[in-house]
Amino acid sequence: VHIVESGGGLVRPGGSLRLSCAASGFPFSGSALSWARQAPGKGLEWVSTIFSDFSTRSADSVAGRFTISRENALNTVYLQMNELKPEDTAVYVCTLGTTSRHRGQGTQVTVSY
Repeated sequence: VHIVESGGGLVRPGGSLRLSCAASGFPFSGSALSWARQAPGKGLEWVSTIFSDFSTRSADSVAGRFTISRENALNTVYLQMNELKPEDTAVYVCTLGTTSRHRGQGTQVTVSY
């Protein structure tokens, strides 16, 4: 399993970012994938999951602001993040399924003035 995240950066509160997760080494179209995040000094927090049938689930803290999607032809999952808040600052990681057993290195998102 190989997972690589990209798209992080520094953004002002209220701004937007789109994260990408390129994955390989498993049957992508038949698999669920998730985004999770880890803020400084805190544990890993689940953010959102997209299943093989394209249904999604998101944490209450991001519902209505973040949207997870997938492009099976590209073996890629996205996380569109809008109305970003300082408390969204974290390293965002992409994981296979709904656990963190298989995950990428993560991409840093910093929301600050």
